[in-house]
Amino acid sequence: MKHWIIDRDGVLLPSWCEAFPQACVLQPDELAKRPPGDLAVLWCRCRAGETADSVLRQVELNPGEFAVVLADEPDETVVAESLALGASGCCNTHAAPEVLRQVALVVENGGLWVGQTLLRRLVGSASRVLASRADSHKEGEWLSLLSDREAQVARHVAGGASNREIANQLSITERTVKAHLSAIFEKLGLRDRLQLSLRINGLNM
Repeated sequence: MKHWIIDRDGVLLPSWCEAFPQACVLQPDELAKRPPGDLAVLWCRCRAGETADSVLRQVELNPGEFAVVLADEPDETVVAESLALGASGCCNTHAAPEVLRQVALVVENGGLWVGQTLLRRLVGSASRVLASRADSHKEGEWLSLLSDREAQVARHVAGGASNREIANQLSITERTVKAHLSAIFEKLGLRDRLQLSLRINGLNM
């Protein structure tokens, strides 16, 4: 798999070189230089002040190519915009080499990458939007199945909090948070945090 770094200033960061020693850097006006037909990941840098749209619209993918946005200031807006424009992922420009290799592996196998931190932000944002749809009747349906502490944990998860953040807020250990989550998933018949968030905010799975 070939790796192309697309950057307006032609910069190749050390972490990228470590992750992909054979990677080549191109400026947007040099994209035509890449040979067609290669399986490749195009890592498109989105610098501070730029939008994913302004970066990705310069890139026309060939068959067998995947685009990943490297965002200097990653947030849920950049992630959502990147995926909506056809990118296979979005991660922090300064991600560690091992993370970049994980991103590449996921993308090369047809998956989408947003990372755990950004995923929590997206879930939190979605939860705030969906919260207005939830009514007391629907809340009662799931609330009656959980203990008081489990309900507290569930609400924090629906807000996008990590296990560590929940543990700190409730003055319990992360191990206890995990135990509560296992019980919550079993009682509500759910598989993961995203399903839990949607259930709590009024959308049945």
